[in-house]
Amino acid sequence: MNTTDYKLEVCANSVASCVEAQKGGAYRVELCAAIPEGGTTPSYGEIALARELLHIKLHVIIRPRSGDFLYSAVEHKTMLKDIETARKLGVDGIVIGCLTPQGDVDRLRNRELIDAAEGLSVTFHRAFDMTRNARNSLEEIISLGCDRVLTSGQQPKAEQGIPLLKELVEQDGNRIIIMPGSGINETNIEKIARETGAREFHLSARSPRESRMEYRNQTVSMGGVNININEYEQLLTDAEKVRKTLERLRG
Repeated sequence: MNTTDYKLEVCANSVASCVEAQKGGAYRVELCAAIPEGGTTPSYGEIALARELLHIKLHVIIRPRSGDFLYSAVEHKTMLKDIETARKLGVDGIVIGCLTPQGDVDRLRNRELIDAAEGLSVTFHRAFDMTRNARNSLEEIISLGCDRVLTSGQQPKAEQGIPLLKELVEQDGNRIIIMPGSGINETNIEKIARETGAREFHLSARSPRESRMEYRNQTVSMGGVNININEYEQLLTDAEKVRKTLERLRG
């Protein structure tokens, strides 16, 4: 495959990160809130402004909370409403994933979400990495009509998951896109591309940005006691990191 066919999707935690991803040459962004919790659905305003400022593809995650991927009836209705909103705002795709208590792909719930998307591109997110049988789950996702699967190869990082990622790419037979994600950067993307045969890749490419606050009350935190976040620093996508990673990928 021609290396110019490779595509980068940037996991963006804000409109600012979306813009940086676009500057760096990303093909697409996945806009999420609460990335330290695995990503949840962004706000109306974030989606609307991102759509105004981007000419590249914009996908949004549809996930009402952190934690597992077994959703209640109320949470499912919330996701349907969020898909309706995202579609009205002109996004190009949604990112979903519902599982059964047994760790299988929930065909009924995912089917309803896909139908609600009304033709938008659909990515099945890393709920896939929590399924009990990756190969069977891939067949289920293909039969549902999803366009791609975001996966780390059921390992903490995509580089560790190379063996399964390679098997999944071989199994898909061009029926779906296997998109490695988690821990991908400019130092390992060549290896992951070469050894898996994948053609789309998911990364955050973030760098810390110091807060402009002059007065800082270090004794008070807005998070819980078990959450360790530097509230005077933002992690934002770095256009230069995106650019360098794309250059390494395309050789």
